[in-house]
Amino acid sequence: MNAFVLSNADIVLADRVVERGWVAVSGGRIAEVGEGKPPERGLDLGGSLLLPGLVELHTDHLEAHFLPRPKVKWNALAAVVAYDAQLAACGITTVLDSLRVWREESLGGDADGHAELLADTIAQARDADMLRAHHFLHLRCEVPTGSVVEDAAVLMPRPDVRLVSLMDHSPGQRQFRDEDKLRTYYRGKAGGMTDAELDRLFAHRKAQAERYALVNRERLVTLAQSHGVTLASHDDTTAEHVAEAARDGVAIAEFPTTVEAAAALHQAGVKVMMGAPNVVRGGSHSGNVAAVDLAAQGVLDILSSDYVPSSLLMAALQLPEAVPGIDLAAAVRTVTRTPAEAVGLDDRGEIAAGRRADLVQVDVRLGVPVVRTVWRDGKRVL
Repeated sequence: MNAFVLSNADIVLADRVVERGWVAVSGGRIAEVGEGKPPERGLDLGGSLLLPGLVELHTDHLEAHFLPRPKVKWNALAAVVAYDAQLAACGITTVLDSLRVWREESLGGDADGHAELLADTIAQARDADMLRAHHFLHLRCEVPTGSVVEDAAVLMPRPDVRLVSLMDHSPGQRQFRDEDKLRTYYRGKAGGMTDAELDRLFAHRKAQAERYALVNRERLVTLAQSHGVTLASHDDTTAEHVAEAARDGVAIAEFPTTVEAAAALHQAGVKVMMGAPNVVRGGSHSGNVAAVDLAAQGVLDILSSDYVPSSLLMAALQLPEAVPGIDLAAAVRTVTRTPAEAVGLDDRGEIAAGRRADLVQVDVRLGVPVVRTVWRDGKRVL
């Protein structure tokens, strides 16, 4: 349908909730929002919540579909389509697919992130009208690796690249200042690694960091700026990290690990992003700062599903219960308008006249949100 009305829904606007309101859609855009009885008969949503389509800036979940088991590569196109369907079923209508553009050395040899292949496959699926969500690209760049700048330079000119994150997971740095945490992480990721094997791996990583980290970061910042791509920092922990982010013109800080870093970043005008699983679980799985603590202090701007797509909607609906000072409209902004605006997508993320008609009908049953219907550009996709 080119034009239609959705009625009898609790509509979550950017600043308030309209109870039992209606939304008129025309030509893929929101034409009007009203309260009470609609001007014409519409599709009765039965009192469901009606949200803007969720906007996801950092999910590397595509890798779980493309590489479902160690050394197993699934059909890339089938993986992209299945991943896209999962996102839509979670209420996500705009996603920045996070692609790993560095080649990670491990005991099993180089682990290629297959970024170019996946980027091409996403474009292929988009051109063939196989996707439910709007897809853009987020390049995850591990700065202390030898080929990261060259690999990023191949992808950066693509028009769908919207975000570049500057990451450093070296032993002793940022999230892994405590090397015991990194050992625990790798034992879980690649079970059976001995301390001697980990010692060799860590020594190699430290040497890589000393050789590449500073120069690669400078080159990646210059590369992103030359293409007008938004920059994100990653796992900021100290005052030095905050100063570095400000110096480089970073717009988004992904997963700062301390209250001090998050507060300083927020004060500097950098949007603070935390993981939605952190909210749902009640804390960080790696022992870092809890997202609800940052929300309580007013320094949480954006949520990301990270490794669990369904967590984005769950966290947004749970946040008002976890932090009394946050209402539903403010919580929903962290997964809609704010992330959209952070990467220059000002045409979506809000139920308002003129915005894209990206809409999600949601019911809550037994404490869990259930996505009933999803529209993208006014077209029903779920």
